[in-house]
Amino acid sequence: MKRSVPVGRALVALLAITLVAAGCTTSSGKEKEATGDVAVCELAYYTGEFGSYGKSLTADVVFPVEEVINEDPPLGRSWKLFHEDLGTVGEAQAARTCLDRHGAEILVSIAHGYRTYRDLMLERWQEEDSPLAPSVHGGAIPGNLGGKAEEPIFRAQGLDETLGMTGALYAEQIGAESVAIFATNVEGFQLAADAAEKTAEYLGLEVVGRIDAGAEQPSYVAEARKIADLDPDVVIVQAGSVESATLIKQATEAGISLEWIGETGWVQPEFIKTLGTGPLAKQQGIGFAAFSYNDESPAWDFFSELWESTPGYADEFGPPSDAYHYSTYDLMVQTALAVEAGGSYKVSDWAPAMHEVGEAPGTICYTYADCLKLIRDGEEIDYDGITGSGDYTDGGVNQIVQSYTPFAEDGSHGEPIELDPERALEVVQAIATEAKCDPENPPNVCEW
Repeated sequence: MKRSVPVGRALVALLAITLVAAGCTTSSGKEKEATGDVAVCELAYYTGEFGSYGKSLTADVVFPVEEVINEDPPLGRSWKLFHEDLGTVGEAQAARTCLDRHGAEILVSIAHGYRTYRDLMLERWQEEDSPLAPSVHGGAIPGNLGGKAEEPIFRAQGLDETLGMTGALYAEQIGAESVAIFATNVEGFQLAADAAEKTAEYLGLEVVGRIDAGAEQPSYVAEARKIADLDPDVVIVQAGSVESATLIKQATEAGISLEWIGETGWVQPEFIKTLGTGPLAKQQGIGFAAFSYNDESPAWDFFSELWESTPGYADEFGPPSDAYHYSTYDLMVQTALAVEAGGSYKVSDWAPAMHEVGEAPGTICYTYADCLKLIRDGEEIDYDGITGSGDYTDGGVNQIVQSYTPFAEDGSHGEPIELDPERALEVVQAIATEAKCDPENPPNVCEW
């Protein structure tokens, strides 16, 4: 009998299990240094500007661990989940709690606040060879940081800059000549808005104005009126789902009708719950720029069927097509496969294995169980997931396919429209921000 999802703040209270030092040999023929459960700690969002996402984002982490990975965990050690809210105390303090209180061997979703505790993490990785750092939300971190044992951050959803870029690319594709940009004062959204602005200028689109506003405001009527006065062909929005929906709803009430292009968070149920379906018929268009999934893959068949059939997931957090659901699943599955292939929970083994299990050469496989069996049989694998091919750049960024997804008038998602990958690659190389580091490779000092 499968257990239903334990989500929300109650998860924070889970007790750590002490890891007992004991040498033994794994099925991969390599030594491991500990037995007992593996502490996996999520940097969670139960309060703050992303508080409305928190339970859903936690469920996205719980699902692959409890329903898939722990059925046959890598190296024989079950994963024990912890969830530390960063919305009130800040990301740096939540990360310290994960590491010092829970003894996290896997720290999930280093994100926007990374610059404030990067030195601490570099020291940990250098001295302790731990923790592993798969991240769903690490897109604000420059693309040249991560992807190696010295800084083992692997990002599921690409860069925040890429998402901002994608909005401008879609504007060009539909023939827009002018854009207005709205963003809240959150680092990731500001980064994405900067990228949207750079991309628009690179593409020859006129940026008629940019409006920055505080997050979590009860009203954005003044900002909606400013946008109306600018009279753009397209509005690119980089803000949370509730703030975005509030802006569009109030614009609709003021008689404004425009083309609105948002960001990945609009896939969350809170967007339509706040917006309602009325504005969808009155606006010229509403949709979000993100990335697409491969629904023709056996990986999708397995994931989507399990997500929909397991109580506490689809019935509470929406369909499997939500980008956070499937990208988190892919990330955690590949993390576990890399642990088995690398033979330990040391980042010096895991980071190179993350590249190896997702890249050719190797036997292509689509599910955790099938891939795990191949590894244990001594074969090299090429995990082909839902989000993409499983390839990561040298900086640990998942190679996703940019897309735009429109909303239908009933609030459902339309079919994703894939954007030209060659055009996207050309643009991102032109506008991406790189951290300036001395020396080039970590441990080092970087500014961005």
